[in-house]
Amino acid sequence: MAESFASHPRPYQVATDSETILKEAPLTLNEEQALALYSLLNPSQFHTLLLEGVTGSGKTEVYLQAIEAILKEGKQALILVPEIGLTPQTLSRFKARFQVPVMALHSGLTDRQRLDAWLMARDGSARILIGTRSAIFTPMKNPGIIIVDEEHDPSFKQQEGFRYHARDLAVLRAKKEDIPLLLTTATPSLESLHNALDGRYQHLHLRQRAGNASTPKFKFLDIRGEALQAGMAPELIHHIRQHLSAQTQVLIFLNRRGFSPSLICHDCGAVNECTRCDARMTLHRSPAHMHCHHCDRQTPIPKRCHHCHSEDLRPSGAGTERTEEQLKSLFPTIPVLRIDRDSTSRKHALENMMKQIHTGEPCIMIGTQMLAKGHHFPKVTLVAVLDADAGLFSADFRGMEKTAQLILQVAGRAGRAELSGEVLLQTHHPDHPMLAALVTQGYEAFAKSELVLRQGAGLPPFHHHALIRAEASRQGWAEAFLRSIRDAIETHLSLPQGNHWSGPFPSPMEKRAGLFRSQMLIQGRERRHLHALLRMIMHEVEHNPMKNKVRWSIDVDPIDSY
Repeated sequence: MAESFASHPRPYQVATDSETILKEAPLTLNEEQALALYSLLNPSQFHTLLLEGVTGSGKTEVYLQAIEAILKEGKQALILVPEIGLTPQTLSRFKARFQVPVMALHSGLTDRQRLDAWLMARDGSARILIGTRSAIFTPMKNPGIIIVDEEHDPSFKQQEGFRYHARDLAVLRAKKEDIPLLLTTATPSLESLHNALDGRYQHLHLRQRAGNASTPKFKFLDIRGEALQAGMAPELIHHIRQHLSAQTQVLIFLNRRGFSPSLICHDCGAVNECTRCDARMTLHRSPAHMHCHHCDRQTPIPKRCHHCHSEDLRPSGAGTERTEEQLKSLFPTIPVLRIDRDSTSRKHALENMMKQIHTGEPCIMIGTQMLAKGHHFPKVTLVAVLDADAGLFSADFRGMEKTAQLILQVAGRAGRAELSGEVLLQTHHPDHPMLAALVTQGYEAFAKSELVLRQGAGLPPFHHHALIRAEASRQGWAEAFLRSIRDAIETHLSLPQGNHWSGPFPSPMEKRAGLFRSQMLIQGRERRHLHALLRMIMHEVEHNPMKNKVRWSIDVDPIDSY
């Protein structure tokens, strides 16, 4: 459709010298940064560089200077970021550095804005394009480099409809365009780390924080037997008070939206559940309602228990709203800023809160993983993770990896300037080997030990997965559909070598949005054999009499099993 629009960009003279490209001078690179920059630009043909740098080590400065070199050659740069929330601050930083057209492309823009950015990138007048995962498909007249920032982030995987992983497509596109690809992160995905260890990617480290910043100090807070206030231990509250007294800022991380994860009857124990999902409804207070975060169903807060009709209904557990309320009560003179999907849904809400934070005045930030990604808060000296145990005992084999990445990413917000930082981890398991290794030995040691476990278990990235999902309006239909596909192939065809079936079985959340879901996992040692089996499955689906009663999909390299 976009091809049918006539593009009439304003005349733009392609700048190729520093005076016309730059608004502000670049920073001086340290030895590690200079090596990374040289390695990225030499050779100028396709190669993939995984730049693993501790939080605050100046990874962004490396690729800003790489982009400067690309612009001097008259070429364009494409930068992928994981979240829409990061796009405005990234855009601001680029516009402050460069005086060339910088465009953004993401779902938060209007259709007209997206089309304009698409056309300008295609015509070459947009010299720098910053976008979320779908920006990888944007045509560029003269591409010179692709950069994937926070490459480990699961947001780069499109989970619905046309499924793809923007990081993997970036590798494919960079190879086709014959240009360098830079993957940056403090906590590499195990897939990228495996590729680096196998020599497919070049792997460089930035082990020192930029400037005078020092690495934050970690401390476990054992909360076994502690009386918590909205999820916070007394010792944590004491530390918050100390840091605020020093006129600095505090960041509280809780990856749980709403006031409380559930509303429970104190008389019979019944929990308010979603009628369309196998999940509990979350209690919200602003505005007051019950909300299912899986199907988006919203209802008024019940006055009586649906089971025993008691009126003694109590919130169970703490979400960001409840912790925010408690913090305001404990520190009435200090601004408390809640940053999650609910509080930032209004236009400019996140931008306004960021402006307040960057004044440097004492404040407390309470938020979800939105706070863990790429933000630079020079005055934050204390980061507290209220539930460091989340994910330690997950049924998802990626649970430990995701937990480690999230903890280190949010911890990296502390002490990023001249002020030293402190990270407090509230846990019921202070002796857990993963937490201990992460804090004492760092992410690199944890990741390598996790790779050894994955290899022994035959899990990705050493084996490849494909998940066949099906859902139907009646229970049992989806599972029967998948069973018939498997039976047909096993009966009439020989299975490609190296492949293994598991299932079908109900999804971990069987009922979601009113549909009953089932899935079948296929594991393969080699992709070509896995793809051969998937082609067989697709052929069988086309001739299956149940295909019109279910909705099905194939997810290659799934990042979760839900």
